Amino acid sequence: YREIQRNTEMAMKAIDTISDKVYDERLALQISRQSVKYSELHNEASKQLIAAKAESYRGNHLADIMLKTGIHYNTLLNTSTEHIAELMIKGSNNGILEMSKVLKHNAEAGEKPVALAKQLIDFEEKSIGVLKDYL
Repeated sequence: YREIQRNTEMAMKAIDTISDKVYDERLALQISRQSVKYSELHNEASKQLIAAKAESYRGNHLADIMLKTGIHYNTLLNTSTEHIAELMIKGSNNGILEMSKVLKHNAEAGEKPVALAKQLIDFEEKSIGVLKDYL
């Protein structure tokens, strides 16, 4: 559940950082919808950790700064819709890879956390499909 929290938290922060650089209204709406879904998945993971009296994920300030700096750097000269969509796709691909690794190394995590992680992966894959229309 903590890895789901970490993954969705990074996605929401990335969207918050990039959203003011999006000039295409349809893409802006799409990434807003994604942010809402990430928030729902994050809240479900948090709820499960609280119910289990387990420690929640604690963000890393340096990682946040690196994420935001990377986004600003990558959009410094190019804020085209295509470029923003490409950055979002790359972020989703990274999220899928990270969650897949976590699932592989935690095969005995339990049915509920695995199902939520797979739900996150499915959502990321669908988001990539939608974002490809903006390339």
